[in-house]
Amino acid sequence: MGIFSRFADIVNSNINSILDKAEDPEKMVRLIIQEMEDTLVEVRSTSAKTLASKKDITKQVSKMESEVADWQAKAELAISKDREDLARAALMERQKAEEHAEALGKELVLVDDQLAKLQSEVVQLQEKLADAKTRQKAIIMRQKTVKSRLDVKRTLDSSKVDDAMGRFEQYERKIDDLESQVDAYDLGKKTLSDEFAELQAGDKIEDELSALKKKMQPKVKAVKTTKKS
Repeated sequence: MGIFSRFADIVNSNINSILDKAEDPEKMVRLIIQEMEDTLVEVRSTSAKTLASKKDITKQVSKMESEVADWQAKAELAISKDREDLARAALMERQKAEEHAEALGKELVLVDDQLAKLQSEVVQLQEKLADAKTRQKAIIMRQKTVKSRLDVKRTLDSSKVDDAMGRFEQYERKIDDLESQVDAYDLGKKTLSDEFAELQAGDKIEDELSALKKKMQPKVKAVKTTKKS
C-alpha cells in the first residue's frame, strides 16, 4: 500500500470525525496539514531504513561475487594439480555463492523499485503539503470573514436591535418633552434684548407721531381759521 493510500485513509477518518463533531474548517485544515507532515516524517524514516538495507545488500552482493571468483580460481588450481575432488567441491561452493548473489540481486532490484516509488510519492506529498500551507491562510481568512458576516447578520436580524432603536426613540421623546418644559418656563418673560427692542420701537413711534403733528399742523390751523370766520 502506497503512502497516499494510507494517508487518504487517515485523513478521511479524521474528516469524518470532524464532520460528526461539527468542527470548524480551520481545525480541519490544520489537522490535514499535520497528518501530511507526520506522514512525511514516517516515509523519510522508512526511506532511510530502506537505503541502509540497500547498502547492506550491495555489500553482500559484492562479497558473493568475490567468493564466486575465489572459488572459480580454487577450482582451476585444483584441476591444474589433478585434484578433481577439490575442483568439484570448489565448483559446488561457487554455485552456492552465485545463487546467493542472484537472490541478493533480485532483492536489490525490489529495494530500488520501492525507493523509486517512495521518492515519487514523497515529491507528490511535498507538493500537496506546500499547496495546502499556501491555501491555509486564505481558507482561515475566508472562514473568519464569513463568521463575522454571519455575526453581523444575526445581530441585525435580532430583536435586540429593534428594541434598542425603540429605546432611542423613547429617549428622544423624553428629551423633546424636557425641552418643551424649559421653553414653557421662559414663555412670557422678557429678555434684555426684548426690553431694548421695545425702547427702540417706542422711540420710533414718538418720532412718527411728531412728524405727523408737523405735517398736520397747517391743516389744523386752516380749519380753526375757517371756524372763526
